[in-house]
Amino acid sequence: MKIFSYSYEEYVERVRTFHDFAAPGVVIGGFMIELVYQHLPKEGLLNAICETPKCLPDAVQILTAKTVGNGRLTVLNLGRFALIFYDISSGKGIRVSLDPAQVEAWPQIKSWLFKQKPKKEQDYSLLMEQIRESGTDICRIEHVRVASRFLEKKRRGQMAICPKCKEAYPLADGMICLGCQGEPVYVTGKN
Repeated sequence: MKIFSYSYEEYVERVRTFHDFAAPGVVIGGFMIELVYQHLPKEGLLNAICETPKCLPDAVQILTAKTVGNGRLTVLNLGRFALIFYDISSGKGIRVSLDPAQVEAWPQIKSWLFKQKPKKEQDYSLLMEQIRESGTDICRIEHVRVASRFLEKKRRGQMAICPKCKEAYPLADGMICLGCQGEPVYVTGKN
């Protein structure tokens, strides 16, 4: 059983090093990405979308050159354990998600996915064993076309100084920066 060029054990160790824990979701994500690459065309420039901020973005960043920082990985908080890899010119891609019907056969994975037990009550060893045994069998694969908004080139454009916080920001965001338009991320002053 391979996940890209890694054995299962090698991949779990990479997850442990990157994520600081061999998280079940990141390990499952590796199988999902392996499945995507089995069905993608060999040519074209690909981007990725994760439909959850939990675990899957780490799997994408461990196994591919798609990162949030280089703009080739978009992370959405849709609450679905799914990802899409798509061609940036056509929008055609492959979506892989966990299939609840297939997960049904794996009680530890089902318990993990549906949060039926608190993490400390889960049998981690048995969960990881079931993840290894199930591999890509618990996944659903679909051919999709991403929405056009994901195909638009994102450019920062002209920069300005925010009159409120005095920091540089993209002028296209409005008269003041997005940080000053929304809820504060931090408060200043002594604690």
